[in-house]
Amino acid sequence: MWLRFLPFVVVSTLMSALLHRYVWARLVRDAALPEPWARVGAYAAVALAVLVPLSMFLVRALPRPLSTLVAYVGYGWLGVLFYLFAFLLLADLVRLVVAAVPNAQAKLAAPEVQQARRVLLGRGAALFASVAAVGVAAWGFVDVARGVGIKPVRVALSRLPKGLEGFVVVQLTDVHLGPTIGRGFLEEVVRKVNALSPDVVVITGDLVDGSVAELREHVAPLADLRARHGVFFVTGNHEYYSGVDAWLAELGRIGVRVLRNERVELRVGDDVIDLAGVDDHSARRVAGHGPDLAKALAGRDPTRELILLAHQPKAIFEAAASGVGLQLSGHTHGGQIWPWSYFVYLQQPYVMGLHRHGDAQIYVSRGTGYWGPPMRVGAPAEITALTLVRG
Repeated sequence: MWLRFLPFVVVSTLMSALLHRYVWARLVRDAALPEPWARVGAYAAVALAVLVPLSMFLVRALPRPLSTLVAYVGYGWLGVLFYLFAFLLLADLVRLVVAAVPNAQAKLAAPEVQQARRVLLGRGAALFASVAAVGVAAWGFVDVARGVGIKPVRVALSRLPKGLEGFVVVQLTDVHLGPTIGRGFLEEVVRKVNALSPDVVVITGDLVDGSVAELREHVAPLADLRARHGVFFVTGNHEYYSGVDAWLAELGRIGVRVLRNERVELRVGDDVIDLAGVDDHSARRVAGHGPDLAKALAGRDPTRELILLAHQPKAIFEAAASGVGLQLSGHTHGGQIWPWSYFVYLQQPYVMGLHRHGDAQIYVSRGTGYWGPPMRVGAPAEITALTLVRG
């Protein structure tokens, strides 16, 4: 199993080393810190560079109380590091612009004066980056600590029958139960969902980051979800890192219906809509798994409204061509940490919110939990309450 993650480990270790080398150079070397602070800074950079990739192993190897502590420290520092790098890079760009502006007086200054100016500029850049990074990271930590809120969304569907006007679909996605998100968090989510009195609850993947043995008790509150037409689930990519078949069996045991390239009817009297779900795109690597929309839609009545659960937004291309009215997805976390959302567009057509794609619509949730750093900046977590209306 570990061999499958070896390329990721190698790349993440290399990236950690390069990022910490850059941050050390700007915060310690260029700031010309006096001893012993320069030596302390160098040791801290090495220790933190090792901690980031090492924490990915320790969170799985240590008992939960210790793994939670390691995850908060290691992943939390990763978030701070991201912003240190970003603001230091911004400061460097400003320094390059300033250096490019002709300044005869500066060129005529004595070498020791020029050196003093460089040190002063380095210390100014270090102070700016440090204050900005800590401030933004603190905002991200506080956003997560406040808990997850309800995001109401109104969706007009042209084929929605009159009897299902006002039908409420609650979407959870990307909860990422694991070392830093556990049973208490999920119990609060379940309480908030049940207070909405939903017609149906859907979970669009990435529920867990760990095995059934590790997280069974933390997933158990899902059994308390209440919805008139049930609770449905489709896989995300992280289920395939966590023992997918065992998880599918466990979810079935606690009353969550898994849709694996399947379709079900949601009926109110004589009025019906279809709900379909497909395996995650990444499942193609696992024997017996993989998305098959044609199988899920085989034999359906094309006059019925159709909602598709697909973890990754890029499934919309096939969905729109297949008569899907609304696709519900996650995966992106809305970027989670601004400005990461701009990079997500390199892989996914939509990052957050409701969009029209041809004759179809897609809603991409920002996610209910988080992954990696326990922080969110510019993309707050959500429990999505979608109200379906005709039109």
